[in-house]
Amino acid sequence: MVKPRRDRRTVRVRPATRAPPRRVPLPQSRPKPAAEDVTAPARVRRLLASPSYVPADEDVAFLRRPETRGVRLQLDYFKAEDLLRAHRVEHTIVVFGSTRIPEPIAARRRLERARAAAAAAPRDARRRRAAEIAERVVEKSRYYDVARALGRLVGRRPNALAGGRLVVMTGGGPGIMEAANRGAADAGAESVGLNIGLPHQQFPNPYVTPALCFRFHYFAMRKLHFLQRARALVAFPGGYGTLDELFETLTLVQTRTIAPVPVVLVGEAYWRRALDVRFLVDEGVIDPEDAELFWYAETAEEIWRGIIDWHRGRRPS
Repeated sequence: MVKPRRDRRTVRVRPATRAPPRRVPLPQSRPKPAAEDVTAPARVRRLLASPSYVPADEDVAFLRRPETRGVRLQLDYFKAEDLLRAHRVEHTIVVFGSTRIPEPIAARRRLERARAAAAAAPRDARRRRAAEIAERVVEKSRYYDVARALGRLVGRRPNALAGGRLVVMTGGGPGIMEAANRGAADAGAESVGLNIGLPHQQFPNPYVTPALCFRFHYFAMRKLHFLQRARALVAFPGGYGTLDELFETLTLVQTRTIAPVPVVLVGEAYWRRALDVRFLVDEGVIDPEDAELFWYAETAEEIWRGIIDWHRGRRPS
């Protein structure tokens, strides 16, 4: 069989890396002149100003319509996902806790002001009550130091668990969440903050890594990101928000909807009152094994050691 002879005269054209500018503009590059129709310029201006002419991805009013909620959900998820991947955030220690538990020095200052206000009006029951609550907040402010110490431990051991880099993730707010982000910053490590849009003005705490500070529109997308990379959930004393995230995680683990993760409740005395698990077991609304989905800890070292032991297949003490 005779092979076809290759035509040596074939011209190889190198593709242009950038299209050269046109020598002759296309007709649509200029509006219809008034010389052809005196009404044309005004008509074109109205067209350019029409909301329908704004590209969909630039039309904020369109994107905020109820019908485009699905697109907004996708964007709410993907922006954070894209940046977390870019920063190689593979795994997280998620820390929750009250926004109302400040660092000890701030708690003591608030107590002094509350006591002074109560002393100025001894018969005012609300002021006395405020001073009593301020005293209890001072007692719990030690957990700010515990959360900060935990943040430092995680920040200094980003490769402590197999499978990728480990960072602290919080809700990005003040109080306990601030402490955990602050501890990571103390160690020179990156940390993540997942803020949520609320009806009132709010600010992220100053210790979140700027490139990893997010504000979500949908709680559902925020919750998804909390658990998607979680290698542990650490819950400090907190209110509704902390309880919400804790119960959701326990429910997902209980039902095996997600793979089990270690759940640590910091402050046994607080949590035994806030969450009477034995009562739930005795009432028959959860099984005894469901009371074993978490454990208690008091110090950053206990929390960290328990998480490491759990991932190494040992039961935390």
